[in-house]
Amino acid sequence: MSNVSRRNFLVGAGVAVSCATLPAFGMAAKSPFKVAVISDEISPDFDHACSVISRDFGLQWVELRSMWGKNLQELTDDQLADAEKILAKYQLRVTDIGSPLFKVDWPGAPRSSFSKKNDSFGAAVTFKQQDEVLAKSIAHAHRFKTNVVRCFDFFRLDDVKPYREPINAKLLEAANVCGKQGVRLALENEFECNTATGREAAATLAAAQSPHLGLNWDPGNAVRAGELDAFRAAWDLLPKHRIYHCHVKNAIKNPDGKIGWSPVDKGYIDWTAQFRALKSVGYRGAVSLETHWNGAPTHEESTRISWAGMKKTLQDSGTL
Repeated sequence: MSNVSRRNFLVGAGVAVSCATLPAFGMAAKSPFKVAVISDEISPDFDHACSVISRDFGLQWVELRSMWGKNLQELTDDQLADAEKILAKYQLRVTDIGSPLFKVDWPGAPRSSFSKKNDSFGAAVTFKQQDEVLAKSIAHAHRFKTNVVRCFDFFRLDDVKPYREPINAKLLEAANVCGKQGVRLALENEFECNTATGREAAATLAAAQSPHLGLNWDPGNAVRAGELDAFRAAWDLLPKHRIYHCHVKNAIKNPDGKIGWSPVDKGYIDWTAQFRALKSVGYRGAVSLETHWNGAPTHEESTRISWAGMKKTLQDSGTL
């Protein structure tokens, strides 16, 4: 082998080794979006979840909701400090605080069929504790250097009309508290809550006008609530400048005729088109994988499958 050929061979081998040790998806930095995963959809072990997000998926963003089997609301200061160290270890930044704010019953209303003693992510709080939940969520946002806190608008009622105005007032009150502290409140359309669909989200935002209150757009949740045309028909009704955050998952009709969760690239939501639409309206916030589908043997395996589908739709949309 000539000296030139040998040198080229060694350079090429070095490149190959370097590429093999790079994160699997370092290209995510080039996306117009903050491409993220909710850590607890992978594992309650926060260090392991962050390792998967950073080293296996090659991402730079994570959404915080619960860790070590506890909601952020329940963590001690020492545990929060440990979380900060883990984020620094994997060079991850936080998109938002996935707070359980207002995922409770509205006082004085008939008990919702969706009501539960605590939500599925470890938060055991009542209506009377919501001011404390809000204060902690804002503190968490400051601590983890994000300006977005997620909320809901109470467990879904059969007839919300008599309560809609005071619910909106409560959302505005919380949004104004957030705004005074440099934080934005993102209402998630959640199929278990009173704003479940894209159409309902558009109506709620129209009635609750505040520069500090926007939407955590979740078309998968809208489909789960029966809005099968969440994208594109419902999407067209949304005030795009008030979309603060976006959850990525999908839903499909199961053999029993009921709507259930599915991997991102399979279901009613055309995520390739949705990503294109988000980019076209100038959205530059987070697109955060919230797997929910558990068709694989473990949550981690299910999330890996869903991430593969999300990665493909991002690539096909030209947003990665």
